[in-house]
Amino acid sequence: MSGTDDDAGVEGGTSDHGFDVARRVARIREADLYRDLQPTDAVDSTAYFAPDPGGDLPVLAGERELVFASNNYLGLTQDERVQQAAREAAETVGTGAGASRLVTGDTLVHRDLEARLAETKGTDRALAFSSGYAANVGTISALDPDVVFSDELNHASIVDGCRLSDAEVVTYDHCDADDLRAKLASCDTPGSWVVVTETVFPKDGAVAPLAALCDAAERHGAWVMVDEAHATGVYDDGGGIVQRDGLADRVDVQLGALSKALASQGGYVAGSDELVELLVNEARSFGRSTGLTPTAAAVASEALHIARHGAIRSRLWENVAHLREGLTDVGFDVRGNSQILPVLVGDPRDATDLADAVRDRGVFTSPVRPPAVPEGASRVRVAPMATHDRVDIEDCILAFKDAGEELGVL
Repeated sequence: MSGTDDDAGVEGGTSDHGFDVARRVARIREADLYRDLQPTDAVDSTAYFAPDPGGDLPVLAGERELVFASNNYLGLTQDERVQQAAREAAETVGTGAGASRLVTGDTLVHRDLEARLAETKGTDRALAFSSGYAANVGTISALDPDVVFSDELNHASIVDGCRLSDAEVVTYDHCDADDLRAKLASCDTPGSWVVVTETVFPKDGAVAPLAALCDAAERHGAWVMVDEAHATGVYDDGGGIVQRDGLADRVDVQLGALSKALASQGGYVAGSDELVELLVNEARSFGRSTGLTPTAAAVASEALHIARHGAIRSRLWENVAHLREGLTDVGFDVRGNSQILPVLVGDPRDATDLADAVRDRGVFTSPVRPPAVPEGASRVRVAPMATHDRVDIEDCILAFKDAGEELGVL
């Protein structure tokens, strides 16, 4: 019989099982939430951080612009010492790991990076993953907790790790230790519990009240797992919020990314010997994936050394303070208490228009809209780098002032 449901999906038949991709994209556009790739012809640092600074402004889509949208907080992607580390690793070890770390992908370059991470984080050992996403997904699923208490604004990699673990997920209010305490107290599910949070949240610039979260978790014997992706290399001597707040002995699992302040690619987990042994054996995103490239490992190791022993972090925080003060003085609502400065606008179209108008004035920033943030909380994310100079900061402030006045959002 032709033309029936039995013919769906075969030649001459009709199918109701496909995907209306075009319509889904159209809905995204209609909601003013469409995102597009921004072609970049050069890296995103305004200058080398070296005794003799040099280097041109970045070039995006053929035009010269100041970039205030990057996670390259220390501006180390163009540092000659970091680039030299990459060259040496490529020449001596090779450009790729060639296989999983469990096969032929484990090199002395990886071991050096992991030793430096463990020392910085105050842990027994560290383990490098091919991405921060892989570190989160692999670690949560390998731990296989019965219940995960997760901050409502945690990164998608944490959310996906929870899904893969099949754990019961209890979401607590953003950076709210009181709500976490209440959720822990009301949970009656037996077994292993873990509290998971980022330490610096990239969309709102908030810093988690980590000591209070540890207090709440410890009352119930729950583990604490933190993602230091946006804090590693930036806080304390590069160790992040855990080190700044003296909590290394109270946080069971420390994770982070090598792709932000450390100017490389990849992620890591730091913790006890037993934790790392478990992850080597049970984390599928580690053992079933080609290892981090030796060049990426060498770059991250050198960048971490520079972050720990140089003056570059002070330069970043000077820029953060100057930019926050300047944007606030001209009338913007600047949120967060970290190196990330979200300029709250509210409406997603206003956020896009403001970012576009600022870019027309030579400064590249990034609008952040739902679903990345709640409805009514759209903002323009501004992130200075250590390699911006005082003139760059003033140019950014002026661009926002002129654009805000033009659009009537001030």
